[in-house]
Amino acid sequence: MNNIKNIGIMTSGGDSPGMNAAVRAIVRTAIYHNLKPFGIMRGYQGMIEGDIKEMHTTDVSNIIQRGGTILKTARSKEFMTESGMQKAYDQLKKHSIDGLILIGGDGTIRGAVEFFNRFNIPAIALPGTIDNDLLGTDFTIGFDTAANTAIWAIDKIRDTAEAHDRLFLIEVMGRDAGYIALYSGISCGAEHIFIPENNESIEEMFQLITDDRNRKKLSNIIVVAEGDEFGGAEQLSKLIKERIPQIDTRVTILGHIQRGGSPTSQDRILASRLGYAAVEALLNGHTQEMVGIVNNEIMYTPFTNCVKQLKSMPDDLLKMIKVLAK
Repeated sequence: MNNIKNIGIMTSGGDSPGMNAAVRAIVRTAIYHNLKPFGIMRGYQGMIEGDIKEMHTTDVSNIIQRGGTILKTARSKEFMTESGMQKAYDQLKKHSIDGLILIGGDGTIRGAVEFFNRFNIPAIALPGTIDNDLLGTDFTIGFDTAANTAIWAIDKIRDTAEAHDRLFLIEVMGRDAGYIALYSGISCGAEHIFIPENNESIEEMFQLITDDRNRKKLSNIIVVAEGDEFGGAEQLSKLIKERIPQIDTRVTILGHIQRGGSPTSQDRILASRLGYAAVEALLNGHTQEMVGIVNNEIMYTPFTNCVKQLKSMPDDLLKMIKVLAK
């Protein structure tokens, strides 16, 4: 056990369902160990501005079911400057914070790497992002909820697609990662899925649509990650209309609906386990590591590994799509 007494907690980058559950677990675990938890509002920007307050167990009552984050979140260009980092460090020292727990995605961890290269303050990160793109954990906080939100929407769109014999292109979030598209597409029986990690053959898609029409299957669902190689659902729709103009094609962009809403049971449990483990990790001397769960076991991954390596797509799922779409 080290001499950490005061822990700063912040959420940064894009919000994800389950962040509040993680904050709750961190605050209550810290108090259990006789530590003082401090909430840092609005991520790194709030750290710079000293928007920091001590938290008590009642501050996290009735939040486990809430989406978003009670600590707010923001992106901070100022933090990426030397003067901004110095201001942030000075505010931490002013509040006697001697350990940090960060909840966020790739950008949050990249900022932490730069910050802790300058100021040697112990820190642990939790993977809080709907994209599920961080190495060192099977799933990130918020992914399951976002995927289920997409599934809920796609199922409804499937009904109207069949009623009108239409082809729907449904765009989900995922600028650099296609996990939401992959999982929601498989779950909804999509005929084709486009993701940034996999260069899909557009000719194969045209052939699939043509084959479906020939066998009187007149409705199709195509799920597209926003960062796919063709530039999203709108661009892909234009290509389809140019090539097969007789098909009634529609585009639905789900957008930020995927970020909000009450977290699923899986996200609440994942966030609670990781929040609890993060406090224990700090007390046991871990630093500059992300805590995750791999094969249902707590794992620690150095920050530098999280931001330098891309999480690979499961090959078996990519192969399975082509078989089940026939």
